Amino acid sequence: MDFIGAYSPQYLVFLVEGFGVTLKVAFISIVLSFAIAIMIGTMRYARIPVVSQALATVVELIRNLPLLLIIFFTYFALPEVGLKLDKVAAAILALVIFEAAMLSEIVRSGLHSVDRGQIEAARSSGLSYMQTLWHVVLPQALRKMVPPIVSQFISLLKDTSLAVVIALPELMNHAQIINGRNVNYVIPTFLMVAMMYFVVNYSLSRVSKRLENKHI
Repeated sequence: MDFIGAYSPQYLVFLVEGFGVTLKVAFISIVLSFAIAIMIGTMRYARIPVVSQALATVVELIRNLPLLLIIFFTYFALPEVGLKLDKVAAAILALVIFEAAMLSEIVRSGLHSVDRGQIEAARSSGLSYMQTLWHVVLPQALRKMVPPIVSQFISLLKDTSLAVVIALPELMNHAQIINGRNVNYVIPTFLMVAMMYFVVNYSLSRVSKRLENKHI
């Protein structure tokens, strides 16, 4: 093991650059997948005829596919039908498709957890169904959804490492490049990678815990 060589400024900067790509892909994927999940979860909760059933089928299909397969599909299969994406766009699209399906189930469950009495009270006060959903149900449901949503975000951040299979220049890809230059760098490099993931994910988990305690 060569900690001194593996932790040289050149390699540390290289790892940080890769982690920057990881965080960028994760952030964009989180924002897009959460927005889509809110729409899908809400429409399924509202039980819109045909639409709700169709969305349920699509969600179940995606949730039962491995993310790695979806990454391969967005990068290698889509060009066959005329949609060629670069590595970053393909990784983001795959993560958004997969995570939106996972998060939509959290959203739907959160909406169902709101007491029916509050919904009936809001409707009796003159609010329409959509107004009740937007102003009464969704705000309460989101507070209850914080812990599982943050857990899913943490999983998403870790799942970005799967994009190494399409040579996305993220953290794991850069770590592999460093390891390929000297076998003695393997353990020090992966220890540094583990620490980077841990710091960010642990911080997210602490934020989730604080938010959860705040709303108890």
